[in-house]
Amino acid sequence: MATESNASRQPGSSVLALGIKYFVAVGGAALIILPIVAAMLGGFKTNADLQTHPFSLPQPFVLTNYANILAGQSFWQQLLNSTLVMLATTLGTVILAAMPAFVFARMTFHGRNLLFNYFSLGLMFPITVAILPLYILLRNTHLVDSLWGIIIPQVAFGLPGNILILRNFFTAVPKELEEAAALDGCTTLGFFWRIMLPLVRPALAAVAVLTVVVSWNAFFLPLLVLNNQALWTLPLGVMQFQGQFGQDWAKVLAFVSLALVPTIIFYLLAEKQIVEGLTAGAVKG
Repeated sequence: MATESNASRQPGSSVLALGIKYFVAVGGAALIILPIVAAMLGGFKTNADLQTHPFSLPQPFVLTNYANILAGQSFWQQLLNSTLVMLATTLGTVILAAMPAFVFARMTFHGRNLLFNYFSLGLMFPITVAILPLYILLRNTHLVDSLWGIIIPQVAFGLPGNILILRNFFTAVPKELEEAAALDGCTTLGFFWRIMLPLVRPALAAVAVLTVVVSWNAFFLPLLVLNNQALWTLPLGVMQFQGQFGQDWAKVLAFVSLALVPTIIFYLLAEKQIVEGLTAGAVKG
């Protein structure tokens, strides 16, 4: 009887647990999505409408805020600068992280663990901690007021964590596959390029996507390195625009919304790669 009563209660409890999960998921999504939607709709309002009805639909829709920003040259220049920095940082991070990760995972040599621990120590030193010596180094190497002054440090500080992630994926590939490739005459470089990289493609995609997000949203390093406004990235552009039109909140919200659009589109396109990369590591582990 007790068993039957427990069995009869299980469907109800599972439905309740599922309902709680959906409630938490929807609530979390609303906390993230609603401010973004409110900001985008605020860009279509006048300042008077924004102050009196901040969370309602625009009445009427005003297109001049977005049109004036898109018609200006500064937004497109900042968008181009952010895109160049993001692409170069992502490409450099993925390539320079994959190669040492493969060495640490598949090759045996004296001092391997010591060298790997040395790379891992980089996780203890975020870029904000090393900003003063970093700026002196960039100034001495004439990289101040240069996009390379942002790209190179971002790649360097992104290597420790990404090497750690990729090393786990490279280690999970069966040793027998490498031995079979060697019997077929495949060199170590050929095994890395032709076999290993395609197998860990979800991990590479996850590392690339996370690097894109970090690079696109970087503010502190560009603020320190870039003095020439022609080289400013979008986060610096948002700061400048807010200072210039601090009282025109509708126009500020329009600029912020336009700055968010590329990251939102990219995340929607790359969401599958992020989930596959992270969950694949969990399954293999």
